[in-house]
Amino acid sequence: MDIHRARFVPYPPSTINALAFSRSSDKGGSGGKPAPLRLAIGRANGDIEVWNPLKGAWAHETTFPGGNGRTIEGLVWTQEPDEVDADGKQVVGQLRLFSIGFSSAVTEWSLSTGLPLRQYGGNHSEIWCLAAQPRWQPAKKMKEQQGQEPVQSGEEWKGQNLVAGCADGSLVVLSTADNDLTFEKFVTRASAKKARCLSVTYQNRHTVVAGFADSTIRVYDVRKSSILRNMSLGAGQPGGPREILVWAVRSLPNGNIVSGDSTGEVRFWDGKSYSLLQRVAGHESDVLDIVTSQDGHTVLSGGMDRRTVVYRQTGGEGAKKRWAKITHRRIHKHDVKTMAAFENNSMSVVVSGGVDVNPIITPLREFGRENHRNLPGVPQQPAVAGAPGQRLLVSWWDGDVNIWRIGRQHENSRKLVARIAIKGDENITSAAITRDGKHLAVSTSVEVKVFELHPRNAEPHYGLRIRKVDLPQRRSTSGARIVRFSPDGRWLAIVTMRSEVLLVRVVRDQTSSSSSFALVAVELRRLHRKDSHRAGLDTYDRVITRAEFSPDSGVLVVGDLAGFLDSWVVEGHEDLTAPAVSTGSDTASLHSSSEDSDEDEEKHPTVVYGQHWICNPSGHLLPRLDSAPLVLSFRPSPSSAPHTQANGNPGLHPTRHNPLAHSHELPSGEHRLFVMSAQHHIYEFDVLAGRLSDWSRRNPTSSLPDEFRGVRDRAMGCVWDVTSDRQRLWLYGTSWLYMFDVSRDFPTRTETKQQSLSNSVADGYKSMGRKRKRSTIQEDEEDVQEADDLRRHTTGAGSKVPEQELKGLARKIRKIQGTDTDGSQWASLDERQAESSDDESGDETAALEVLRRGNDERSDGVEENAVATTNGTELAIADGTPKRSWWCSYKYRPILGIVAISDEGADDDSNKSLVETGGEESERPLEVVLVERPLWDLNLPARFVGDHERN
Repeated sequence: MDIHRARFVPYPPSTINALAFSRSSDKGGSGGKPAPLRLAIGRANGDIEVWNPLKGAWAHETTFPGGNGRTIEGLVWTQEPDEVDADGKQVVGQLRLFSIGFSSAVTEWSLSTGLPLRQYGGNHSEIWCLAAQPRWQPAKKMKEQQGQEPVQSGEEWKGQNLVAGCADGSLVVLSTADNDLTFEKFVTRASAKKARCLSVTYQNRHTVVAGFADSTIRVYDVRKSSILRNMSLGAGQPGGPREILVWAVRSLPNGNIVSGDSTGEVRFWDGKSYSLLQRVAGHESDVLDIVTSQDGHTVLSGGMDRRTVVYRQTGGEGAKKRWAKITHRRIHKHDVKTMAAFENNSMSVVVSGGVDVNPIITPLREFGRENHRNLPGVPQQPAVAGAPGQRLLVSWWDGDVNIWRIGRQHENSRKLVARIAIKGDENITSAAITRDGKHLAVSTSVEVKVFELHPRNAEPHYGLRIRKVDLPQRRSTSGARIVRFSPDGRWLAIVTMRSEVLLVRVVRDQTSSSSSFALVAVELRRLHRKDSHRAGLDTYDRVITRAEFSPDSGVLVVGDLAGFLDSWVVEGHEDLTAPAVSTGSDTASLHSSSEDSDEDEEKHPTVVYGQHWICNPSGHLLPRLDSAPLVLSFRPSPSSAPHTQANGNPGLHPTRHNPLAHSHELPSGEHRLFVMSAQHHIYEFDVLAGRLSDWSRRNPTSSLPDEFRGVRDRAMGCVWDVTSDRQRLWLYGTSWLYMFDVSRDFPTRTETKQQSLSNSVADGYKSMGRKRKRSTIQEDEEDVQEADDLRRHTTGAGSKVPEQELKGLARKIRKIQGTDTDGSQWASLDERQAESSDDESGDETAALEVLRRGNDERSDGVEENAVATTNGTELAIADGTPKRSWWCSYKYRPILGIVAISDEGADDDSNKSLVETGGEESERPLEVVLVERPLWDLNLPARFVGDHERN
């Protein structure tokens, strides 16, 4: 495969301004089952990303699009009170997400559509901070809270209100009762000084603590709207501003208060007397945010000096305990603006973010014994697309679309041939281009636009002339989260913000230069699923995140967050002599959603040029995935061109009883769909048969290489390289690129242990035919096993730090009984609990692989007399040299996307040419563009430079 490494594509990742977990721990509430855990990330361009921790896998699920002039400065989750259903079972309350953004409005977001659900705008200045009331707890639990008297459950509001701090110093309480967002009261109005309220938190359900820009922390009783105490921080540092800015306040489980301010100090306050207990200087500049552990014994702070500082209680019991700075690390490249923490028995992490755009996961309970981990800062759904037939590369961000033409080696490397600015304030959610480069579709949350691309007369080889194609009015103004063109360019699939699936037929008029128009939009109905709504998320799990057409354009598959796959097939063949659109009921398939309309749609289908889309007859047989799909892609075949009839559908004539006669013939042949789930499990389905393919049955997830199973960044997409002599799948994530030869089976676990783990062609061994020493092979196996042990059973961040690299005192003690030193034992001081091993289940899976493959098939992962191709360079290998069935590289990062710009099916004559290798003719290798957006290439603002460091 030939790779064009591109860094010229402009994509400016946006600063992280807000982070929020849907809950901070499994404790709290009414004692029932906790709500699902999600992480919301708010960025400066108005986007909100929703991530699923997945017990440390960290998969991106969806993005709520922002817009021009919008920003997210604060995020807060609330949860409705738990309810009891008719059967007496407790039902988890629904999650709700709120945001603020340098305005006087508070916005609630619909989790299922990604659009604003409702908005509050009051008669006060812009809101600078937002906090949610702690969840209601039974009276016996409330006694444990400091400074709060228990009340009867029937006398108190059990929901979670919001408190907002404003720029004029006022505090506003917003009610979330009755599934609404309304003004309730002012806790305090603007003071004479009008000091900005920079931070706010709840000490308990009726007490609010707020930090201001006038060197003061104030405590209020929400019920009485009265002030309880003013806590002064004194004057600023000599030579600096007079006033101290209190950027962060947090409450510990015992009621004590922690604050961080512009002097770089973290201060601890007594929760009863509100007096200063201790002050610790941990930063060289402003402390911007603070998080606390579940037990209240650990505090982490982040600031402008890029430090993440850890504080822990030391000393005796009770009042004798003192807070001390344990350590600090600079894991960020710029300001640490926001932090969020979650902790339970299996996970204990802190997520931090700021100007350097990448969220970073830091271990909380195991800080120092586990590594931190960077989450990708680029979109997890590639923001690039390609038109192989015209060698076009399309990229988009915010409201702009750029189209590049990629030259060959003997031509100019690239040229910008078109630029489109989408009117309106909404950010682009998706874009797609046809394989021949003649049509471009762009969607936002409010509209879908289709453009026709033509070469300019003056510069036919470079410039493009753009003309807008009209869509049906109702469909063009509804917006979409995903748009996809079929490979033949005739159908445009639109997944709306409500996860409805529409198909628009694009017609080309051969008699006119302005040749395209949208004929009709047909709605495809999804299968009804039982138990598809997860408690606490309502219909969020049914949000569609992936869509893909088959190579012959006869099958469409979509996948949702619940792991369900819905598929549709087209009946009949295209017949241009038939009526363009024929239906017995114009509204049956377009607007209605009742059962009666479903029956009418079956009786009066919408037929477009003799073709009609129906649900896949075997679609209900496709199993539910273990998690949401990240990659959906059909395996192409060397002859994947759609089957056509020369005369359309001969032998079909309308009759009195069948006025809309059309063919019911379904696509033929195998349609193998490759799926990679968020847990990095692989599947390949024969969609028309509704079952796993034979290859997938022989190659379960356990047969994947150990190196790939250890990859932490999730998959983003794939590219197929299929010809008559090879079938390769190039799978990629943000920081890795893997090639799998799917024409044969992977080595089994047993075979992998028997062969050398370092027999890659690129390793440079001079004699691959020699057997390596047994001790060396055993050492390699032990190294891989040790690396696997470090990756597994962590608390949700990075892998464990090797024991020899741990800092501080020794982690082991020598235990001697009596005077017998020979019988001494070493005991570990680590409190890590041993996890159960899955070796037994792995052995069972390996045995099942052998049974499915049989004894005659070679599956050792290598083939004889092979030629390895890496990045377009062919490495000549002597006869008898084995070649691995997979290849990997980690030198490309971060990857924005990979698109093919030439393939065997494109309308480019050069792709059909042959190249000479060793006196023989072979097919031209696949050509792709790999787009990178390295952090050092971003235009970031100037950062703080300390006294003892260089800029």
